Amino acid sequence: MARRAGRGAPAAPLGQRQGVDPVRVRLPDPADGDSGGNGNNGTAGRAAWTTIGGYLLERYGAAVGRERIEAMLAAGRFVTVDGPVGALTPYAPGAWVWFHRDFPPEPTVPFPVEVLHRDERIVVADKPHFLATTPRGRHVTETALARLRRELDLPLLSPAHRLDRLTAGVVLFVVRPEDRGAYQTLFRDRRVRKEYEAVAPYDPAVALPATVRSRIVKERGQMAAREVPGPYNAESVVELLARRGGLGRYLLRPLTGRTHQLRLHMQALGLPLLNDPIYPEVWAEAAAEEDADPYARPLQLLARTLEFTDPLTGRELRFASARRLSAWPPDADEPGGGRTGG
Repeated sequence: MARRAGRGAPAAPLGQRQGVDPVRVRLPDPADGDSGGNGNNGTAGRAAWTTIGGYLLERYGAAVGRERIEAMLAAGRFVTVDGPVGALTPYAPGAWVWFHRDFPPEPTVPFPVEVLHRDERIVVADKPHFLATTPRGRHVTETALARLRRELDLPLLSPAHRLDRLTAGVVLFVVRPEDRGAYQTLFRDRRVRKEYEAVAPYDPAVALPATVRSRIVKERGQMAAREVPGPYNAESVVELLARRGGLGRYLLRPLTGRTHQLRLHMQALGLPLLNDPIYPEVWAEAAAEEDADPYARPLQLLARTLEFTDPLTGRELRFASARRLSAWPPDADEPGGGRTGG
């Protein structure tokens, strides 16, 4: 089926593959001052791109190899609204091109995505650890979004927000494209109340509850975010819920939504989260590969609850994860308790 248009693009002439949308590329138009971000100015770029194939080779050849791009062109895998693109198809400034990337081999994450709620507007999922929310990098088909699109037969499903791949818990998805903006605005305007649970070392010298504020930056291509001087853009409230020996179970309430905010703020308190492979320092890759079970050490961070006023119905909604952090199993006298592990 054709995909919905976005940001001025027409509907895609390619359907999804395994719940993943085709990649969409706009051909630079020098008349708009658009050089395509490749370092050429518009005039030079336009002179070089006499064919669409030439542009695609320049843009993607270094990353995936010229031979691969040429093979994809020969197979008709690049498509415009007028049909497949060949090696000699004339360049068309401002036109859109779609294609499906080659999916990398991905191990199956052996934990289900549980659906907590589904109606005609939203799907609320309980995401396991180790499963990315949306396709990115090496994780494409094994993501919560791709799985839910396939399993629920909802090809237009989209995320209202995201959780890190290593974080488990409640994630909100939107069923209809026309509703997505209303739900995303809730998160942008901080009108969603979020609570997380975490397991980390216990230190009686750390006075809790505490409000942690800092300025966090995350550069593209860098694994870790970092705190820098300047006005704060990240704020979290940390409370101690219980302690067992040298461990504590913590309630975390992020009042902002910066990347890795809770992990950085717990580290700043001297309470780094259990099994965090990045903070306070990045685990050596060789050490990670030595694990007989790659899922043996889930990050002890869980998005426990999500609460908001539905922007379309005005109803107060609250959703809670049924999962439990594996480092904090329930006591024999503790009623209930959710799933452990992923």
